[in-house]
Amino acid sequence: MNSYDVVVIGGGSAGLSAATALARSRRSVLVVDAGEPRNAPAAGAHNVLGHDGIAPTALLELGRKEATGYGAEIRTDRAVAARRTDTGFEVDLDETGRVRARRLILATGLADELPDLPGVREAWGRSVLHCPYCHGWEVRDRRIGVIGSSPMSGHQTLMFRQLSDDVTLFTHTMPAPEGEELDRLVARGVRIVPGIVSALRTEGDAVRAVVLDGGDEIEVDAAVVAPRFVARAELYEQLGGTVTETPVGSFVETGPMGQTAVPGVWAAGNTADLTAMVVSSAGSGVAAGAAVNADLVAEDAEAAVRERATP
Repeated sequence: MNSYDVVVIGGGSAGLSAATALARSRRSVLVVDAGEPRNAPAAGAHNVLGHDGIAPTALLELGRKEATGYGAEIRTDRAVAARRTDTGFEVDLDETGRVRARRLILATGLADELPDLPGVREAWGRSVLHCPYCHGWEVRDRRIGVIGSSPMSGHQTLMFRQLSDDVTLFTHTMPAPEGEELDRLVARGVRIVPGIVSALRTEGDAVRAVVLDGGDEIEVDAAVVAPRFVARAELYEQLGGTVTETPVGSFVETGPMGQTAVPGVWAAGNTADLTAMVVSSAGSGVAAGAAVNADLVAEDAEAAVRERATP
């Protein structure tokens, strides 16, 4: 059974950044990556300084080269179980056995629970969007339809209104806008269409229209939805942790440097922050890696003191 200072679960921007920071501090690091990045459907990753618009897979390939260049090991596998031991943790991998670690960093990301509407999944990450910062520029000045399904859908509509003069809010299953929220939408020229949406009409990954119950169609060039964001926290819960629930999803709560309530376990990226984009996920990974290294430095120093004091 291989043993490491740190096992990082998840090989996205957070996990690879954590591994790089640790490897540069000469820690033995294993990254376990199932190869299912959340942003794989997107054509490009945006707001990535110096690499804006880079294909998500290309960005991760650069990250892997950097991490392994400093000595980190990356294993394509899936972590299926984790448990505490006297010296740290054991992690069961689906295909390549069991590994030991003194510390764990969970960078497993989140799952987008999409609205159950025909056409949404087919065009997700292309012309079905949720984040104005990730994809808003690409649909600027186009006809944008927002499918209301959350108390935050009104706010989401105003965010996309910043990018286009032609924005329609389909109230669908959201609470009907009223009061100040309704005033703002109307003042900004947002068209509000009541009724339930039955589907999106698509051609390939391009949205062409929003289809209402009864068959009426309103043509759009992009559709905006509000997924529920669910952190992949199964391992954290196996180790005794509890996820935090919010109106928009669930996440692993951490301190400023990613330390969780479970001793020896850190979390980074979308596991701990449902709104984190690529760069902020990477930043949280570096912070978690630095914090874990500092924790191990203190432990190693204390062990050295005890050893020196022993006759």
